[in-house]
Amino acid sequence: MQSNAMTHRRGDYESNLEVLNIIENVILEIVTCLSKNEPPTLVLPNRSTWDNVSFDSAIGLQMSSTNVVKTIRSDCPKSSQYFSQIVKILSVIYTLVQSNSYATKRDIYYNYTQLFGSQKTVDQIVDDVSCMLKMPRRALHVLASSKGLISGDLCYMEEDGTRINCNSSSAAVAVSSNIEGIQNIVSSARFILIVEKDATFQRLLQDGLCTRLSPCIMITGKGFPDVNSRLMVRKLWDVLEIPVFTLVDADPHGIEIMCIYKYGSMAMSFEAQNLTIPSVMWLGLLPSDLERLQVPRNALIPLTKADENKLKSLLKRPYVLEQPEWLKEMELMQKNKFKAEIQSLAAIGPDFLTSVYLPNKLRYGGWL
Repeated sequence: MQSNAMTHRRGDYESNLEVLNIIENVILEIVTCLSKNEPPTLVLPNRSTWDNVSFDSAIGLQMSSTNVVKTIRSDCPKSSQYFSQIVKILSVIYTLVQSNSYATKRDIYYNYTQLFGSQKTVDQIVDDVSCMLKMPRRALHVLASSKGLISGDLCYMEEDGTRINCNSSSAAVAVSSNIEGIQNIVSSARFILIVEKDATFQRLLQDGLCTRLSPCIMITGKGFPDVNSRLMVRKLWDVLEIPVFTLVDADPHGIEIMCIYKYGSMAMSFEAQNLTIPSVMWLGLLPSDLERLQVPRNALIPLTKADENKLKSLLKRPYVLEQPEWLKEMELMQKNKFKAEIQSLAAIGPDFLTSVYLPNKLRYGGWL
């Protein structure tokens, strides 16, 4: 244990030195430009274009080596403020890493509200800086607040020594803000279940899903997942080496959320190696389930124009051809022009989801 701790500390020390060195080089380039009476610029990979993303079936969506970049100029009215905001974030990160302390993105925003104007700006710049420096965000000592919840057969230790027990059947535990610091993971779980929505997660918790089925771990990112929820699932998958299933609504939004866990996202493609779980399986709710189970028509919802556009976009994603069974389900949804929430199964029976649907799916292999 002591040897592992020493190795971990040595790794942190080396990582800290690397971050400090990279930031110093960036600042040196700015100072050099100023000394030559030239306006300094910063060059960032563009995180909002598919042209910057390639697909690898073993990793997911990752930033390609031939980056499309955007240049942030200090002498341009449109980008000068963003330039100064990036430099400020670099300064904050340098201080945090040098002192080996941590801050949340919320802390940074509230310390400099006038400069940044909104929390969203801080969030975007931290990710831009992480991408520019080619360093994972946790190496920058900037933490994000977590919105996810976790429950089930799982115990672990936080970096500060706090022991976390997720075994309570009535209450979930908030996902940690420092996933990298989690140690001593203990679990007998046979699988991990990612639940799209908090409402469904809470219902499954109340119904005692984690005890009624074989030992398992249940986690929700409460819709579109935050980075910490994705990091947590990835860490558990790495350590426990157990299957990971997703339970999402049978709609384009649910499918996209599932794809984010499995393949990653365009905006965070630069950190795909640490975020994606390539073995994720689609447990439900499948569009074909709606026909097979004869879910009442009044429980189904017509696709909106936005839904249809989202579905078309998903069908063009580079990973869809890797999953022909997923493709069939999406095409079925497109053909039927209906979507359904997980709660639609209550139209068959109030406890159908927990007592029949999930046990049968897991027992007889009804996943894709």
